[in-house]
Amino acid sequence: MADHNELGKKGEELATKHLKENGYKIVETNYRFKKDELDIIAEKDDLLIIVEVKTRVNEYFGRPEEFVSQGKQKRIINCANQYILEKDIDSEIRFDIIAVVINSKRTSLNHIEEAFIPSP
Repeated sequence: MADHNELGKKGEELATKHLKENGYKIVETNYRFKKDELDIIAEKDDLLIIVEVKTRVNEYFGRPEEFVSQGKQKRIINCANQYILEKDIDSEIRFDIIAVVINSKRTSLNHIEEAFIPSP
């Protein structure tokens, strides 16, 4: 597996651990629809929470969360819609981002709740 894949996997593991420690129930990870993927699907307080995890080794080119472009948000929303239809879910939905920085000096995690909202 390529180094960036290992880094992403480690970031998702840290994000999952963080969510569990904060009372979230993990429903599914790495849900795929066509070419798109939802990193983590969780539940808390009667909400379905779709979590995009972005992991980087540094913030030299920007914070990890800044790399969730509008195009990426659209793909996440479309994939989430498919998941909701497939699982026949009828609950409020929230889109979060968990930004992770992992390197030899530090590991940091920033959980951004309601990071983006689908436009009508």
